[in-house]
Amino acid sequence: MRFMSIVTSPQPPGPPSPEMMEAMGKLADREIKAVRMVDTGGLMPLATGAQVRITDGPLSVVDGPFVEAKEVIGGYAIFELRDKEEAVAKAVEFMQDHRDHMPGWEGTCEVRAFAGP
Repeated sequence: MRFMSIVTSPQPPGPPSPEMMEAMGKLADREIKAVRMVDTGGLMPLATGAQVRITDGPLSVVDGPFVEAKEVIGGYAIFELRDKEEAVAKAVEFMQDHRDHMPGWEGTCEVRAFAGP
């Protein structure tokens, strides 16, 4: 099954510490070599983005930053795994790296299965 892990934080993400970058690199290398990680990436700040919205019929484009954003998506990873339990275990490991290498950081890693085969 294919799963996406989405990392969000209530505060705008700053650049990861060098220790966090090293930990993420090791985890990604291991998962790519094991053919479990399909794709991963961090996202640029909200100020560089845009939202395309439909509100009460009309379509509009709003450039970032988005003042109403309550959580910021910092990055994602896509895995090919056996089941939800394995996907949650990968998310726990990744969030433990945050805890170990970015003291004081708070956030969430949401795990979602892709629809379809």
